[in-house]
Amino acid sequence: MKSKAVRIAAHGAADVLKLETVDVADPGPNEVLIRHTAIGLNFQDIYQRSGFYQLPMPAGLGTEGAGVAEKVGANVKDIKAGDRVCYAGGAPGSYAEARLFPADRVIKTPANVTDEQAAAVLLKGMTAEYLLNRCYPVHAGEFVLFHAAAGGVGLVAGQWGKHLGAKMIGIAGGAEKVKLALANGYAYCIDRNSEDVVAKVKEITGGKGVPVVYDSVGKNSFDQSLHALAPRGYFVSFGTTTGAPPPVEAGALQKGGSLYFTRPTLVTYTASTEDLRASAKALFDLVGSGAIKVSVNQKYPLADIARAHQDLESGKTSGSTIIVP
Repeated sequence: MKSKAVRIAAHGAADVLKLETVDVADPGPNEVLIRHTAIGLNFQDIYQRSGFYQLPMPAGLGTEGAGVAEKVGANVKDIKAGDRVCYAGGAPGSYAEARLFPADRVIKTPANVTDEQAAAVLLKGMTAEYLLNRCYPVHAGEFVLFHAAAGGVGLVAGQWGKHLGAKMIGIAGGAEKVKLALANGYAYCIDRNSEDVVAKVKEITGGKGVPVVYDSVGKNSFDQSLHALAPRGYFVSFGTTTGAPPPVEAGALQKGGSLYFTRPTLVTYTASTEDLRASAKALFDLVGSGAIKVSVNQKYPLADIARAHQDLESGKTSGSTIIVP
């Protein structure tokens, strides 16, 4: 079958993204042919397009989508043609009308979750799940500091943390993003454009600092995160929107009060099919119950993928973005 798909022939700026017509084969024994109804947009797509994460060329892009299983391979037993399905992660290629995907990485979309919700929240939501539930298990009553609180992961994490009973402290840039974070689970939100982050954290926590900070910003926020921690606190560094964080000096962790530093990835925490589907279930249970509301704040047609990338890269977007095939 034929499918419209976004391809790149070289790494670079958003203008390397080209919409082409490609052939999609029938599924192999362990594959599912998925026709997309909604496609997720994530900052890692920009890393892959720009070359910060290297891809073999030519390449597709996009790692998150939702739609319908049109055909399934001969060995596939738990997914049937006609099932609503979604996925996040794996080989790039979701920027397309249809694609093949490994069956053991496909997730059935629950009846009380829409395709748009699934495509908008799955990658970001599973990221929030492993960060708050498994990387550093957040407990009721404790302070949690989360950078980029008005971004896609940040908005889910704020609601998830509130659901767990944590006192969520967000960091965002500008009054509008602060307001958005406060409407999505954060008890406090610090405006990094006008406030001293470390001083504000110490004020909120009575001078103690926080037991954990989740930092997706990278280079620009590294020192803030380090100095906002309480003794024996956890520095969870999971993104690089302003560039890679600097090397971690062992002595700095000692001087900060026996601190812990970790650099986790969703890939590791969802490596098995069991972990993947358990993470998705934990997320979809909260989405379906209304405990987590999915903010789809931007939609772009597939043909406007370059503009979608430019808007995400320049900080013009908030919440989640959907690409419509």
